[in-house]
Amino acid sequence: MTTQIITNAEVEAPHRRDEGTLFRVLTAVSFCHLLNDMVQSLLPSIYPILKSSFSLDFGQIGLITLTNQITASLLQPFIGHYTDRRPMPYSLPIGMTVTLTGLVLVAVAHNFILLLLAASLIGVGSAVFHPESSRVAHMASGGRHGMAQSFFQVGGNTGSAIGPLLAALIVLPRGQGGVAWFSLAALLGIAVLVRVGVWYKGRLEHLQRRPPKHEEHAAALPRRQVIAAIFILVALIFSKYFYLASITSYYTFYLINRFHVSVQSSQIHLFVFLGAVAAGTLIGGPVGDRIGRKVVIWCSILGVLPFTLLLPYANLLWTGVLSVVIGFVIASAFSAILVYAQELVPGRVGMISGLFFGFAFGMGGIGAAVLGKLADSTSIVFVYKVCAFLPAIGLLTGFLPNLERTRRREATA
Repeated sequence: MTTQIITNAEVEAPHRRDEGTLFRVLTAVSFCHLLNDMVQSLLPSIYPILKSSFSLDFGQIGLITLTNQITASLLQPFIGHYTDRRPMPYSLPIGMTVTLTGLVLVAVAHNFILLLLAASLIGVGSAVFHPESSRVAHMASGGRHGMAQSFFQVGGNTGSAIGPLLAALIVLPRGQGGVAWFSLAALLGIAVLVRVGVWYKGRLEHLQRRPPKHEEHAAALPRRQVIAAIFILVALIFSKYFYLASITSYYTFYLINRFHVSVQSSQIHLFVFLGAVAAGTLIGGPVGDRIGRKVVIWCSILGVLPFTLLLPYANLLWTGVLSVVIGFVIASAFSAILVYAQELVPGRVGMISGLFFGFAFGMGGIGAAVLGKLADSTSIVFVYKVCAFLPAIGLLTGFLPNLERTRRREATA
């Protein structure tokens, strides 16, 4: 099979008349991102059911999570690297079919080994989905890569938020077998992704008929500088997702422990925080398209530091306000970081997307586990005091090359 690498310049929309089609494709992959992440968030939401049905201990629950996250995280960059060289237009519906198989297996599993297999299948489906759907979003961006990635990401955030809610409404009253109802969501996703695959295939055929183009959006940087920049971006992802893990996993416990609020009140606070995260995700990409990715990364990671430092000492009212500000600001970073990395390594959209999605997913899981251990040995308040300093890692942004300035310098050379 002929090796082919799709570059940034080649995936740009050539005519304005394509914009309607591109937006429909972008909407389709964002919607399927919602369905995929909704299913992913379903698994931990039904742990209480699985624990009682199979008499599991917390170690076995942790093993289910580990199995799911290892397959979802570690496979993504390898799948992205492979499809960079050999694009597979119908890999997306195939990946969703694997997820569907995992869902059905969760619903009918009668022993712990089958649960582990189901968790791994759901993880594999996610590992296929994220790098390839991110590539489709990139292709359908019309040159507005930040906007496209933000729009795509909001779908995932929405799915993660509504998954536990739907689990409470659908699965908890019906027990383990109620998981099968979510197969309808996976089937819908497969149908939509088949249509996306048709567009994807046609797009690739169109690009193969075009003469090669110079990579317009790449900044020619030394290999050593590119590698250093990737490591800095990974460190920034670490700071962002470790801090987010402290909120998404333990914010309700923090509010109950410190302010003695009700469980219902703490859940409302968490919902408001997640809403702020969704809004920040949507705004980060378009702003990066306008003013530059590096500026957004500066403001999003380091800019949130004063608010995280204040949070552990604020009263209940200001805790709610600060958490909204933190969620909005810090969430704007991911799209900017991802597109910046894609521009650093042109022609490797899938591999870069898989690397960063996988690392972000893994850091969320590891962060929750590590911070839980820290909270057990100290206190939940102490966890927030320690995590408050994580955004200081944003100082590393100063060492990132300014890609916009490099491109302007090369253009005038």
